[in-house]
Amino acid sequence: MMLYSHYINNDLLALRVYVDKGCSKGLLRTIVNKPPVPNLPYNETQLHGIFKRYDTDHDGCLSREELTSAFHSLGSIFPGWRALHHADANKDGYVSESEFQQLVNYAVKYGFLLQRPV
Repeated sequence: MMLYSHYINNDLLALRVYVDKGCSKGLLRTIVNKPPVPNLPYNETQLHGIFKRYDTDHDGCLSREELTSAFHSLGSIFPGWRALHHADANKDGYVSESEFQQLVNYAVKYGFLLQRPV
């Protein structure tokens, strides 16, 4: 058996294992170790889309419950009422379409990260 490995920046990218099976062809197996992909912050467009998706009653406003669900999906451990406090300019208890940009700015400020699958 012979091992061949490929490294880039000290990270093992592939390990090739050649197993001699007693014949001229043998068996070549490649085990790939993908380099980790960094978790990147959501951009404003992505956050706007996420918040729109959590408008479950499609009234164009986000309630406290909808905000809580949206922020939980972003990985936040804080309830949505904090975001409501920052984004609800007219203090009606909802984040309306005209207040969405304030909500997005609030979320960008805290740098929620896009979680990549492992």
